[in-house]
Amino acid sequence: MAGARVPLPAAALGVAGLLPFAAGALAAWGLMPGISNPFTGLLVLQTYGAAILAFMGGCLWGFAAQAARAGWLALGLSAIPALWAFGANFAADAIEALIAGFVVLMLLDAVSVARGLGPAWWLRLRLPLTAVVLICLIAGALA
Repeated sequence: MAGARVPLPAAALGVAGLLPFAAGALAAWGLMPGISNPFTGLLVLQTYGAAILAFMGGCLWGFAAQAARAGWLALGLSAIPALWAFGANFAADAIEALIAGFVVLMLLDAVSVARGLGPAWWLRLRLPLTAVVLICLIAGALA
């Protein structure tokens, strides 16, 4: 991983994907111009967070499916984020459930790379993005 560079499009689109998280956190604290109801920020964090958690599970599914040794374990683990995201929408503490889901996702990302399923640069991209996502979700939960 030391020499693996994150492709610019992946980095740029990853950072762009953080904007709704930041907007949701700011809105939850009443700091987003034009949004007067902090509940809107929490709703943004919940719905976008669930969508991204499920999407990231799809990325892991893609890694597992292309592998020569695609099997129950790799494909099964890659389904966890989507199922977690679905369940988080019904949780009394949806934001907290998403926080836990993104922590689990980070572990699944690390396992995927360690097993040679994801690109060598994957964790260089995912670690900072996940850190920002977690900061935004925690900020929303504390609002």
